[in-house]
Amino acid sequence: MRSDSLSAALLALTSGLVLLGAAVALWRRTARGIVQALRVQGFALAGTAVILGVQLHVALLLVTGALLIVVKAFFIPFLLRRLVRLDPTGGESDPVVNVPASLVAAVLLTLAAFVATRPLVQVIHGVPITLAPFGFATVLIGFFVLVARRRAVSQMVGLLLIDNGIGLVALLLTTGVPLLVELGGTLDVLLVVVVLRVLATRMHAELGDLDLDALRELHD
Repeated sequence: MRSDSLSAALLALTSGLVLLGAAVALWRRTARGIVQALRVQGFALAGTAVILGVQLHVALLLVTGALLIVVKAFFIPFLLRRLVRLDPTGGESDPVVNVPASLVAAVLLTLAAFVATRPLVQVIHGVPITLAPFGFATVLIGFFVLVARRRAVSQMVGLLLIDNGIGLVALLLTTGVPLLVELGGTLDVLLVVVVLRVLATRMHAELGDLDLDALRELHD
């Protein structure tokens, strides 16, 4: 019983950190700070897989956790940091939605996620299910980042927030997704990040900036 209580508390902690990482990505204006928040979120998502693996005695979940640490906590942030070096001062100085309004929107989206998933939580019992709204809220915040931010790095982070939110929901609702499914999804996202990094590097070489509004100049 004590072990189950500890596992539940740790799952709540890691799920909360995933959502907190999304909120911090909205709050921080510097690209470095946003990438660091994404790295912490990667560790939290991997921690969720490891905790479920230990609790359920499923070795594949431990492997999934290790995979998530390598890809989402180290490799993807590494790629983004190298992109940040091209434009070290290129933070979100003039976002579409300012920081205070963005944080209010994050709170409202979180509340909406909890309200929308309430019927599911009431029907299916269990600690992991009750934490699924954290993942849904992360997905919604990720979509908001895509809409409210202009910088190329922020756009990539928004995409990764959506993926991390989906990953958290999948882990909690299914108490562990198959390793091949997680591997396929992670590699797809990694490929997207690599392609976007190449495009952003090209954009910086041509325009000297990573603001997506500058793409209008290429169109002209």
